Amino acid sequence: MTLDEDRLRRLGKQISEKAGARFVLGIVGPPGAGKSTLAEQLRDILNEAGRVALVAPMDGFHRSNAELDAMGARARKGEPDTFDADAYVAALRQVRAGNRVEWPTFSRVTDEPVPGGVVIEDEPIVITEGNYLLLHEGPWKDVRSLLDEAWFIDVPDEVLVPRLLERFLAGGRSREEAEAKIAASDLRNAALVRATRDRADLVL
Repeated sequence: MTLDEDRLRRLGKQISEKAGARFVLGIVGPPGAGKSTLAEQLRDILNEAGRVALVAPMDGFHRSNAELDAMGARARKGEPDTFDADAYVAALRQVRAGNRVEWPTFSRVTDEPVPGGVVIEDEPIVITEGNYLLLHEGPWKDVRSLLDEAWFIDVPDEVLVPRLLERFLAGGRSREEAEAKIAASDLRNAALVRATRDRADLVL
């Protein structure tokens, strides 16, 4: 677990008490930090407490591999411009407004986005997680104002690298390909994301 369960339950209680018609929490951190795990654990705790929460991951807005190939950016997949940030912001505005949203998710099996992977209806709490929620450039700069609260997970590179290596190997990459991707892209992304941590309400 990213956090001990008692602390996570206390944080979940605080979120429940703040939630009204719609509360949007952003969980931010470098690749491999455990954002998805934390978001899912928090969702489950909130639902146990009687609040209905959903996770809406930023990863659903990865550009398709065909788009990345056309951009010549397949090898850089995961960097800020390899996401459709405009679409992510537009969807987040709809969530913020309390509307029904068919939110895409991402399949690590096909390595492609899945349209409508989760449907947000009238749930009072939506947890969105991703790398670039606090980035202050391009369309990403509009995300922070759409979040009621942002939490940052800070994990050192010596922890991230083995996690990313395991992820890529499980996804079918060779060790050589995985290590090259981590060195050329993921660690650079991690440094970029860490530079945004001072915009978070809470650092974990």
